[in-house]
Amino acid sequence: MRSMTGYGQGRACRDGRELTAEVKTVNHRFLDVSFRLPRHLGFLEEPIRKMLSGRMQRGHVDVTLSYRNSRADARAVAVDAALLAAYRDAFSRMRQTVRARNDMTLSAYARLPDVLTVTESEEDREAVIALLAEAMTQALDEACATRAAEGEALRRDMGEKLAHIEALAGQVATRAPQVVQAYKEKLNARVAELLSAPADPQRLAQEVAVFADKCAIDEELVRLCSHAGQIRETFASPEAVGRRLDFLIQELNREVNTIGSKASDATIAAWVVDAKADIEKLREQIQNIE
Repeated sequence: MRSMTGYGQGRACRDGRELTAEVKTVNHRFLDVSFRLPRHLGFLEEPIRKMLSGRMQRGHVDVTLSYRNSRADARAVAVDAALLAAYRDAFSRMRQTVRARNDMTLSAYARLPDVLTVTESEEDREAVIALLAEAMTQALDEACATRAAEGEALRRDMGEKLAHIEALAGQVATRAPQVVQAYKEKLNARVAELLSAPADPQRLAQEVAVFADKCAIDEELVRLCSHAGQIRETFASPEAVGRRLDFLIQELNREVNTIGSKASDATIAAWVVDAKADIEKLREQIQNIE
């Protein structure tokens, strides 16, 4: 079982190129990816998506890439010859107008606006994609490891809460017959008090049977235990289990609610409240499970 929260970083260097990848993941209903890439590396988005979909099924993923190319052919400097000639002619006219010496040097011309333009050379896409594969593999390995570690911690904690719910269900199952017996005794005493005579056994048995049928929770307890067992089986699945767990917790909550509405007993009602508190905690934790 894996959490959807994780972080990983990877770095690859080769032939004067260096690429660093960071992957940060949080919970999300689907696999949702956002990118922070250098503008000229936009072509890497699709390879990144493919790598992510092969390792993750759910979660919001922030991918950040930083890239440096220190190769001699990484940049090109272009001279705008026409603009440079225009500057030269303009300075010549200025010299004739003011009759001053033209003190422009080559370095002075180079500092004039737009005379020199530095441009990024076209990247070797295959070389950059190879770097990406190496860096992203490292980042994803680390991110998936943190997701797995947190998932294991969640599994242990959820298992404890589920065990508490199962224990409460066992207490309810033990007490439920006592509730019917207590009702029978209370009803018999009440009728005897009002009529000053023992209650009719047949009529009493009918009333108790009606009460027992109204507050019968055997089926709900069976389904509750079944859902709990399915949740434990799901914990051990190697697949993404978040959606299935979410559904099973809803069903678990449904049975507990029904038990609470049918059981006419303060003690059982208190146990139901405890169980619902644990279920709500489980529901919150499941939102972060892949």
